[in-house]
Amino acid sequence: MLNMTRRTVLSSAAAAAAFGLSAKLEFIPSLAMAETPLEPTVGFYRYKVGDVEVTAIYDGIWRKPHDPAFIKNASIEDTKQALAAAGQTTDFMPIPLTVVVLKIGDRLIMMDAGSGVGQWQANATHLPANMAAAGIDYKNIDTVIISHFHPDHVWGLMEKGTNAPVFAHAELITNADEYNWWTAPGRIDTLAAGRKDAGRRIADVFPKWQNWKLVGDGAEVAPGVHLVSAPGHTPGHSTFLVTSGKEQLLVSADIMYVPALLAPHPDWQGSYDQDGPAAIVTRRRLIDRIIADNIKICGSHFPFPGSGTFVKDGNAYGFTPTTQA
Repeated sequence: MLNMTRRTVLSSAAAAAAFGLSAKLEFIPSLAMAETPLEPTVGFYRYKVGDVEVTAIYDGIWRKPHDPAFIKNASIEDTKQALAAAGQTTDFMPIPLTVVVLKIGDRLIMMDAGSGVGQWQANATHLPANMAAAGIDYKNIDTVIISHFHPDHVWGLMEKGTNAPVFAHAELITNADEYNWWTAPGRIDTLAAGRKDAGRRIADVFPKWQNWKLVGDGAEVAPGVHLVSAPGHTPGHSTFLVTSGKEQLLVSADIMYVPALLAPHPDWQGSYDQDGPAAIVTRRRLIDRIIADNIKICGSHFPFPGSGTFVKDGNAYGFTPTTQA
């Protein structure tokens, strides 16, 4: 249920302090984000999965210019038609950015760290204010569980400019396959030109931290939360199955990153998928599973509040996003 009673608008300085950042932030306040109909007027949304409290927190929306390379096996016109059919703007490719925090007992568990204020997209700046408005202090985060090492998921681990750890006292958990791939000796030399800077930052910073816990498929990463390997988008890309009582939620990260495109066209290959064919196999396997087992699902780039319902539609899927109410 959306908490409509917390209507606090934070100053940039207050939000910076709340999020443990040293510099003043420049951002549009949490409750004044209506540049497109896809943006929420309230930047957080709460719901329950059994006894687990889930808070979806809005960071911003990437207004990605249309690019013929974005989907390897579809044209710009194809992607515009898919967006229009889903009732979304066709002026640009809308890619929302949502971070999830789980409250399990007295523990706060952050699922990915966001893209860092002003570090990846100029308008992805709302996470500090919206975390504070939701009553979540970053200093109380016990664990940060990382799905994969793309910038929009991990730059929030580091302060802009200094690379100092934002969550220095939290446990950081990720798939060992992901960590080992990105930090392997000589990895930077193998990366495409557009990924070398990101790879270099990861290689320079992450191995210096001592609070990593590297795990594998099936590992219990928090009480009732298990890693489900989901390779393709990256070599060690992972999703996480939250189980409480008779209810389950798949925190699906980027297996279906733009449902308006990939639900009706699950065999489209995104340019950000490092292994497109593997990503397709993973996508179908996990979406079929959540449908068959009646598992709830949320995704990092689903329309805010970042969750919804999939159904089978022949050899493809239908998707209905959750609405704020």
